[in-house]
Amino acid sequence: MRLLTPLLLLLLLLALAAGAGAASGDADALLALKAALIDPTGALASWTTSSDHCSWAGVTCAPRGDTVTGLDLSGLNLTGTLPPSLSASAACSASPSPPTPSTAQSRRRWAAWRSWPTSTSQTTPSTAPSRRRWRASARSASSTSTTTTSPARSRWRSRGMPALRHLHLGGNFFSGEIPREYGRWTRMQYLAVSGERALRQDTPELGSLASLRELYIGVLHNSYTGGLPPELGNLTELVRFDAANCGLSGEIPPELGRLRKLDTLFLQVNGLTGTIPYLPASFAELKNLTLLNLFRNKLRGNIPDFVGDLPGLEVLQLWENNFTGGVPRRLGRNGRLQLLDLSSNRLTGTLPPELCAGGNLQTLIALGNVLFGAIPDSLGQCKSLSRVRLGENYLNGSIPKGLFELPKLTQVELQDNLLTGNFPAIVGVPAPNLGEISLSNNQLTGALPASLGNFSGVQKLLLDQNKFSGVIPPEIGRLQQLSKADLSSNKFEGGVPPEIGKCRLLTYLDLSQNNLSGKIPPAISGMRILNYLNLSRNHLDGEIPPSIATMQSLTAVDFSYNNLSGLVPGTGQFSYFNATSFVGNPGLCGPYLGPCLPGVAGPLSLKKASEARVWKLTAFQRLDFSSDDVLDSLKEENIIGKGGAGIVYKGAMPNEYAYTLKVDEKSDVYSFGVVLLELVTGRKPVGEFGDGVDIVQWTKMMTDSNKEQVTKILDPRLSTVPLHEVMHVFYVALLCIEEQSVQRPTMREVVQMLSELPPSPKQGEEVSNAGDGSASSPLHPAPAGTNEAPTDVAKDQQQQQTSSQPSPPDLISI
Repeated sequence: MRLLTPLLLLLLLLALAAGAGAASGDADALLALKAALIDPTGALASWTTSSDHCSWAGVTCAPRGDTVTGLDLSGLNLTGTLPPSLSASAACSASPSPPTPSTAQSRRRWAAWRSWPTSTSQTTPSTAPSRRRWRASARSASSTSTTTTSPARSRWRSRGMPALRHLHLGGNFFSGEIPREYGRWTRMQYLAVSGERALRQDTPELGSLASLRELYIGVLHNSYTGGLPPELGNLTELVRFDAANCGLSGEIPPELGRLRKLDTLFLQVNGLTGTIPYLPASFAELKNLTLLNLFRNKLRGNIPDFVGDLPGLEVLQLWENNFTGGVPRRLGRNGRLQLLDLSSNRLTGTLPPELCAGGNLQTLIALGNVLFGAIPDSLGQCKSLSRVRLGENYLNGSIPKGLFELPKLTQVELQDNLLTGNFPAIVGVPAPNLGEISLSNNQLTGALPASLGNFSGVQKLLLDQNKFSGVIPPEIGRLQQLSKADLSSNKFEGGVPPEIGKCRLLTYLDLSQNNLSGKIPPAISGMRILNYLNLSRNHLDGEIPPSIATMQSLTAVDFSYNNLSGLVPGTGQFSYFNATSFVGNPGLCGPYLGPCLPGVAGPLSLKKASEARVWKLTAFQRLDFSSDDVLDSLKEENIIGKGGAGIVYKGAMPNEYAYTLKVDEKSDVYSFGVVLLELVTGRKPVGEFGDGVDIVQWTKMMTDSNKEQVTKILDPRLSTVPLHEVMHVFYVALLCIEEQSVQRPTMREVVQMLSELPPSPKQGEEVSNAGDGSASSPLHPAPAGTNEAPTDVAKDQQQQQTSSQPSPPDLISI
């Protein structure tokens, strides 16, 4: 026992010495990393020798001891080059979030490691045990913006890390190839090389990683010249495989069918070819597969029936391929299907009847095919359903009963089909969140139900080119969120309901080519932001209400081919419209239309109308920007390419530039909307969201074009601006960036809307669905699910703060 005690003491001292050596090495490596990085925000200010390195920001240590086990520097806006000394960290490890196939995220991620020296003489007894257990990775949150300043060549030696399990290299721009030594890491479980330029087709070494569970090689930069290595079929433990958007071509190797444990497969946005029945017939053995993404490839042939038999399938996206044949009849029978997107193919046949067998289906998209037959009645009982997009097919029959009463429904697109029957009667509670109803170009008949006015959240109501009849229900005036209404080319009778003037957010109204009669209601002028008004080819009579001429928002009107009479207003926006907007009305008179008959208009009215068309003062604004503002956009990250013509930079432009080559004043409005988005988000128009994504697309995706969701994209520097002002400016921006130029407001109206900010809500009132209810509260939304009014003590504190602090800045003046 006496001899055992000294031996135990010696072993304890050796262990403490080893731990101290490892801890010292970790601290030195981190300090070297700090010295090599540029930290503009001072995020690493706590990294000093005067404090324990385990307390430094972003550093995680083992529960017992001072060994670094995690390093998270995501979202700190760091730049620089990672030093080789970073590999001195004895047990650097982290638990990274699996990278998603997003180009924008992958390009902003970084991670770099240097392997341990291959010579064992360079290791000391204190560090050797730690090195055998060493794992390397880098946490890559979706918001990280750390990048390397220049490309670097990666040189790897794997013999010093036989137990390496986790390696994440995504988001760098390494040159060269993946070394063959990678195949020696037989214990590797996680490998991510997304965003690299380091892969080649003949990489059989990857097939030696028998323990690999997650493999991410997506978002590569022209890395492949062929297809996937068939040796990947040897990775029988693989659970997740991401090879999206990396230039793949050729056929999918059938060896992938041996990956029996695979539950997630991303192969979208490539150039894969071949027919599915040949290649992945072996996919029928992938019983654990829950997600299969093959969209945006060149695959052809029928979708095999075994896809409908996969017991765990939840997400199936095959859109933008060349698939033909029918949809597998048993698809959805497993009861777990949540998302199905088969759009933009050439599929025929009918929709499977059991798509929502388990009550989990949320998104059903099959537009742009050749599908026929009836829409399954079971969809009318699918309470989980949120989006239905079945337009541009040959579907017939009636709309399923109960479809418009589903509690989670947000979008219904059934346009360009052969549907018949009536607009479904609403028996229960209408879908409270339904934002779009598109039934254009069908064969629907009957009258619109009065319950149509109960869809309080509808923003787009497109019923044109059908056979609807009867009167337009006055309940349409209850649609307070309505922004676009197209009821043209139907058989509606009666008059234009004056209640429609209560739709204050309406920007587009088309009631043309119906059988409407009576007078034009002056209440239409109540729609202050209406851009487009078309009442042509009806049987309307009487005069054009003078109040409509005061609507400064109007950019296009059409009153042609009615029975209107009297003098056409010559003031306001009407001074810009030409005779084509009024032809076909023999009783109308005025400039460009011919003289008025005696008694229709007096000389003074004619004189004023004529003068209004001759003289028009237009205000011009001087754009105040310097050359620095222009040069600021000509940065390296915005370069698309270089060639004999010079350097080409990215830029944002309205959609109609590309489609119609038409440039008009509404294009300037679009550009101004982009500027407003830059102001609200604090981001640049391009370069921060990935290939093919600009600030307009990103904003619509993040907020779902809902002004109440502006807090999701708000620049933190605007935290002192009242929420109701930000929401108003963001709403104006959304109007300016409408895809169709005719739906955008004029610049005059934009100035008017920005000049007339909504009043601050009263004390205790809430600002829409966000904010804390105070009149001048900063932008700090209340926690989800809390709608309680502030207590008396809180109100007193808010009043004291308001009286002692200066008023928050005006967003328009920033």
